[in-house]
Amino acid sequence: MTAVPETATLSETATNARRVALIVAIAFFMQFLDSTIISTSLPQMGASFGVSAVAISIGITVYMLTMAVFVPLSGWLADRFGARNIFLLAIVLFTLASLACGVSQNLTQFVAARVVQGLGSALMTPVGRILVLRNASKSELLNATALITWPALFAPVIGPVLGGFITTYLSWHWNFFINIPLGVVGLVLVARFIPGDREADPKPLDWPGFFLTSAGLALLLYGLERIAHPEDGVLPTVLL
Repeated sequence: MTAVPETATLSETATNARRVALIVAIAFFMQFLDSTIISTSLPQMGASFGVSAVAISIGITVYMLTMAVFVPLSGWLADRFGARNIFLLAIVLFTLASLACGVSQNLTQFVAARVVQGLGSALMTPVGRILVLRNASKSELLNATALITWPALFAPVIGPVLGGFITTYLSWHWNFFINIPLGVVGLVLVARFIPGDREADPKPLDWPGFFLTSAGLALLLYGLERIAHPEDGVLPTVLL
């Protein structure tokens, strides 16, 4: 008797859960890769913008601060407008901002693009996890969670190496342009394979909680970032 392949025994729900998890993992890989890929190209970017490499680090800071501010809003937006729609919006924002970063002519343009990129990233991670949770049964949840975990493990490791290679043999601009094909593929896959969803009766947004949480996270990240720099006046700034 011919054995039935294991994949043939998967239920439609389980297959869909793994498909959704893989699609979300692609988007996460693009996001996590971007967090570290520019670390080895800061001197070249500074030379291109006519500023020091240290000044370019503001692009990293505003990216993290924007994420901290808007992450608390992502869950409510997913309930109000649908997790799939918000995830699509996050990929669009991240991809367009990557293009804007790559074509930036000065530090101001670059920082503005990084703010938009941080917004896309803030929506992408929590909403991607919501999509996985809503499309995976209890029996498949562990496998689905494992699939979306690997980008966080591998992307930060290969990011600096890949960024150094791209900067050396192409230019720093391609550290951002590399996100464009990944973003386009992600958009097509999400639109094609992830079903739409929306809460029938979404709860109103807790505005005081949103502002307090966002401000607290932003100030915490800013304080930690300032501690990492030995300039005069750091301690009073952090205490404030």
